[in-house]
Amino acid sequence: MSKVEIYEPAMCCSTGVCGPGVDQELLRVSTFLNELEGEGRKIIRYNLSSDPMAFVTNKEVNDTIANEGTEALPITVVDGEIRQKGSYPSNANFAEWAGMTREDILKMVLKTQKASSSGGCSCGSGSGCC
Repeated sequence: MSKVEIYEPAMCCSTGVCGPGVDQELLRVSTFLNELEGEGRKIIRYNLSSDPMAFVTNKEVNDTIANEGTEALPITVVDGEIRQKGSYPSNANFAEWAGMTREDILKMVLKTQKASSSGGCSCGSGSGCC
């Protein structure tokens, strides 16, 4: 598995999925990265406001921000090489860079669909859990 790191702009929390106006792109990224983590794949996220030293100690990221400004964020680094900047990678790229095969991705998608269709917390059962 490759080492995948995302250097993100300053956000109010570690994922940016908070507050009254949730960014749908951040929601997609956070959801998919959680799914990957459930499969044993870890993608590291650095937030400029809470992890500024990560930006300083990575020369390529630091140089990119110095030359292009924070508009270059988010920056995705795979095995020490910048692979994407200015936007988040697709789910397919995340999965590929995390070392997943096509079969791994299909299993993950099927498992997620099965969990979604099962009703989650059995709200329809009258248990009052929701």
